[in-house]
Amino acid sequence: MGFEDRQLPQQPGLRVRRYRPRESEYAWTFGGVDPVDTVRPGEVLELYTEDCFGGRIRSATDLPAHTIEFPFINPQTGPFYVEGAEPGDTLAVHLIDVSPARDWAVSTSVTLFGALSSTHITATLQDPLPERTWVYRVLESERAVLFQAQDSDFAMRFPLQPFHGTVGVAPAAFEARNVLVPDAFGGNMDSPEVRAGATVYLGVNVPGALFSLGDGHYTMGEGEACGAAVEGAMNTVLTVEVIKGQACEWPRLESDEAIMVAGSCRPLEDAFRISHSQLVRWVAADLGLSLLDAYQLVSQAARSRIANVVDPNYTIVAKVPKRYLPSEVEWMGGAHRRLTRLGSDYLKAVGREPVWAPG
Repeated sequence: MGFEDRQLPQQPGLRVRRYRPRESEYAWTFGGVDPVDTVRPGEVLELYTEDCFGGRIRSATDLPAHTIEFPFINPQTGPFYVEGAEPGDTLAVHLIDVSPARDWAVSTSVTLFGALSSTHITATLQDPLPERTWVYRVLESERAVLFQAQDSDFAMRFPLQPFHGTVGVAPAAFEARNVLVPDAFGGNMDSPEVRAGATVYLGVNVPGALFSLGDGHYTMGEGEACGAAVEGAMNTVLTVEVIKGQACEWPRLESDEAIMVAGSCRPLEDAFRISHSQLVRWVAADLGLSLLDAYQLVSQAARSRIANVVDPNYTIVAKVPKRYLPSEVEWMGGAHRRLTRLGSDYLKAVGREPVWAPG
């Protein structure tokens, strides 16, 4: 279907393109998929992403085992070919706005899946946990989602904090990886840091980068313990930039408040080691510190989040708040600052204020 161009009279020089995929156009792997369209750095893309269940779970009676079919889980919007992106570069994906596309979302327990259940890998003789589906109402005016217990009258509001569980590029070495996997190419990292106002840096492995995203979460506890967040369709606005000649070995993230690195592996301590060693090297290079001085700085400053402990690889995001870092440093050549300014121009043109969840 491709993109539909939009004109913003308030910003005539800003190219805005809208894309809503047909069901047949979703991607189910990173790599091995032809691009759905080409984008240029500096364009603003208005994208729709379906939830991880493909929108097929809509009520408490819809259970995963009877409603979804593996491997058709976690549909991705894309991939998109980015002009000028070549192996050895970094793709900067800046999320201008991430908003619920529906007034409801769902979460589930899934047979043989989750951090506190027997799985195919962690095999036991215990019976699997039963499957259930919880439907959450979105209370947009309160910036909240409503949890309702199934076995009692208990109810609770959680903050509405939309983010993308999955964003990534095509892997290296001709690989095609299932969209449930997080790795060096990004993928299903399930980090609440992938939210409006953040910039995600991904090393380019193939011409055009071939980036895609999906897996919208309206809120999630760190670790995604049961294997599902509050899963929902998303309307997302983003823009991209190509940072030439600088490659990220693992995904980097930047917000106005912090710099971060996502490491994904099993066991969990190796994900911790990847994210923190990469962050130490980034800080050392950009601040001109010795490796040991950077190691000491990150050791005391890091505020690191467990993103998931349920996927084929686990993810930890090592994070250093910028309040502990020199304010004049232009991380990744200042891409976040430039893209944030472009995003602000778009939001002003459409008459919206940024709604960014706290980090």
